[in-house]
Amino acid sequence: MTKVLEGIRVLDFGRYIAGPFCAALLGDFGADVIRIDRVGGSEDRFVMPVTESGEGAVFLQSNRNKRSLTLDLDSPQGREVARRLIRTADVVVANMPPKTLANLGLDYESLCAIKPDIILTASSAFGNHADAAHRVGFDGVGQAMSGAVYLSGMPENPAKAMVPVVDFATAMSSALGTVMALYERRTSGKGQIVEGSLLQTALTFASGILIEESVLGLDRQATGNRSPSYGPSDIFRTADGWIIAQVIGQPLFKRWVHLIGAPELIDDPRFADDLSRGENGQILSEMMSKWCASRTRAEALDALEKAKIPAGPVYSPREALDDPVIRASEAFDWVDYPGMARSAPIVSSPAKLSRTPPAIESRAPTVGEHTVAILHEVGYSDSEIGALRELGVV
Repeated sequence: MTKVLEGIRVLDFGRYIAGPFCAALLGDFGADVIRIDRVGGSEDRFVMPVTESGEGAVFLQSNRNKRSLTLDLDSPQGREVARRLIRTADVVVANMPPKTLANLGLDYESLCAIKPDIILTASSAFGNHADAAHRVGFDGVGQAMSGAVYLSGMPENPAKAMVPVVDFATAMSSALGTVMALYERRTSGKGQIVEGSLLQTALTFASGILIEESVLGLDRQATGNRSPSYGPSDIFRTADGWIIAQVIGQPLFKRWVHLIGAPELIDDPRFADDLSRGENGQILSEMMSKWCASRTRAEALDALEKAKIPAGPVYSPREALDDPVIRASEAFDWVDYPGMARSAPIVSSPAKLSRTPPAIESRAPTVGEHTVAILHEVGYSDSEIGALRELGVV
């Protein structure tokens, strides 16, 4: 079966998530992705280690369907290897500040001098404008600066998401931008820069609250898991666990009041619409909490499902892994890795195509696993590769 991106070569100079996961998504759809590792292994390889040699959980997720070449980009010989690779490439992925790109010879002008139709996918923490290009940051910084963390948790205890939602979303939007640039290149014959930033992604997530504040000036404060804009929408304790339930809009509210046996709430002016239900959400959450307390999680969810009210269990990571619905959805590809005690559940591509589907065909590479094969592809002989090894270039 022909893959969507078959014949496209991607050089991945990225680190951590925003760059590497973007490249992994391209690899899922058939691109030949070469990860450029530091000699000895790049720093993002060893975060949250799960293997004997230290490879991390997020590394395994973000680097499937890739080959690994180790390379010292600070050496003249390493720069020459990079130039040879760039001549064969369609896309360069590098999530780093613009100054670092320029210092490594990976800025767009330098790449175009080698390959005029190259596409550079360059995400950063804050964008490349003059006031921000020098700054560095991670996922949590983007979350915090967007206003989202301020409205999470409680007023005296702001809370960020403990999973890197901004990093992964930046990677997905960067992958979309890359595919669009490749599509446009078919007619223009020209490359371009695909830019993304953690802050722009986080601001997109927070856009609703930012628009509301700008227009209405409500100065909202954090309300924990309870929505300030509609209700009841909260996390509730049942007899044996937690659930989330979200009632948005009048039809859902009517079904909810009949579910809990309080039809008189329909005519209560405190709950006339979503906005008023959000303002009085603590009352609604207390009523829902009382209803949940006498039911098991399964009983509460069954009743909510029959009433067609959006709800779900609050799972631990183990429960998420074991859920039969999640398993039946083919959410995971179970992948082995050298030195790992058991197979890892690599989450498959979030986008599915019916006729040309994505696939995880290979695990994340070990350090420099494909160095010799890749160097052969760009014209290096065995003796030249040996010399590069002796110099510590690869």
